[in-house]
Amino acid sequence: MGIVAVLVLAGAGYGWSAYHGLVSGLRTSNALAGESASLGGDTNILIMGLDSRLDENGDPLPQSIYDALHAGDQQDGGYNANVLMLLHVPADGGKATSISIPRDDYVDLAGCPDKQCKGKIKQAYGLAFDAEHKKLVAQGLADKTQLEQQSREAGRKAEIDTVRQFLGGVPVDHFAEVTLVAFFQIAQVVQPVTVCLSEDTQDSYSGANFHKGQQQINAQQAVAFVRQRRDYVHPSLNFTDLDRERRQQAFIASLAYQLKQGGAFTDPTKLQGILDVAKQNTAIDSGLDLLALAKQAANLTSGNIAFVTLPIDHFGKDPAGEDVNVVNLAQIRATVAQLLGTPTSSAPATTAAPASARPPSATVDIVNATSRNGLAAEVSQVLAAHGDTAGKATTDTRHLSHSAIYYGSGTADAATAVSSALGGLPVQPDSDVPAGHVRVVLGADFSLPATPASASVSTAPTPAPAADSGDAPSPLAGGGIPCVK
Repeated sequence: MGIVAVLVLAGAGYGWSAYHGLVSGLRTSNALAGESASLGGDTNILIMGLDSRLDENGDPLPQSIYDALHAGDQQDGGYNANVLMLLHVPADGGKATSISIPRDDYVDLAGCPDKQCKGKIKQAYGLAFDAEHKKLVAQGLADKTQLEQQSREAGRKAEIDTVRQFLGGVPVDHFAEVTLVAFFQIAQVVQPVTVCLSEDTQDSYSGANFHKGQQQINAQQAVAFVRQRRDYVHPSLNFTDLDRERRQQAFIASLAYQLKQGGAFTDPTKLQGILDVAKQNTAIDSGLDLLALAKQAANLTSGNIAFVTLPIDHFGKDPAGEDVNVVNLAQIRATVAQLLGTPTSSAPATTAAPASARPPSATVDIVNATSRNGLAAEVSQVLAAHGDTAGKATTDTRHLSHSAIYYGSGTADAATAVSSALGGLPVQPDSDVPAGHVRVVLGADFSLPATPASASVSTAPTPAPAADSGDAPSPLAGGGIPCVK
């Protein structure tokens, strides 16, 4: 919501001083330093909503805030990124797309934070935070604020890398981090907000108690509105986490529409209140040029945006018995590529040949062009099990989006077999690769194919879809007050 306010500052007649005042007060991060940017002037912004019940310095919040949030106290929550939205803003001024990533999608965690290589996508932040925090304490860092922020930097980077990897190497140009308390505080400034529901619903866990149709809600109710994911009073509604994603989208769409229609962005007091809150419990990357972004995307508040939720394949359990969303990775990446208008690899996935028919092995060199530590060695071990000779395993200083296999003289068949073992990576000859060698370059889109040892996610029956829910909800349009479950 802070970003929404920034995007229309120019249209509201605010000049450089207003922008400068906002930037100078916002907490900035270098987690994206050195990363590659989108091509053609498009902009991708990852919005991360943290589950933390602490402030930016790691201190507890006032009890009055905990009482209003209806979400426990400093002992609850954590550093999970419970909200993940990728906002894609085209350079040509076309319709923007906000892609919601369900928080419980079971994925490969970039860099294996805290020595955990698979988990819910939301966990990458907290695991990396924990690992960095323990390391810094062991090194003797005692300043609480520095411990908090340096640990958060590790969490931000791990979460961004995991999302990028999951979506197939999609560039993340900028990010915004918002805590639960920041959402509440901004809602206090802009309340009341009109929302619309298709049915009566009630939930004691989140504090939700809403009636069918349009209604105005205050800040405390707004937190309940975007957090609700169950209703034991009306079990036929069959709530899932995907419905919470839908609620978040609907709230943002409704708020943007109302602020624009109501002229709130021309009210200096209300606008300054939003910006003041944004400085307290949010963070953005240091490279975000708010002036340039405002010129590129000011029309978002007029409804030129579509909200999409990524599909899941089915609900299941991870090896620890926790509920997860099992996803079809190829479907996810194809969906994202279509939404963003980016090309996908045309190389067909092939089936690995039986050992008796496998071509002669080659010396396979692995180049890790990602931020995932130890990936080259891991892939080398996998290929060695297939009968290939392990060559050099190195880490490139560059981070590439796409993976590929290159082969030297006499190893075309071996390269094809390596491609099959790694899920069908594109293959091409390269005169720079020595004879008898194959070079595998691992980009952000790479993930190891499932094996009997790693494919240990059990399945559970998928709940019967209810209205406005399901594995692939239809896109939700901006520019109005959408009615949702």
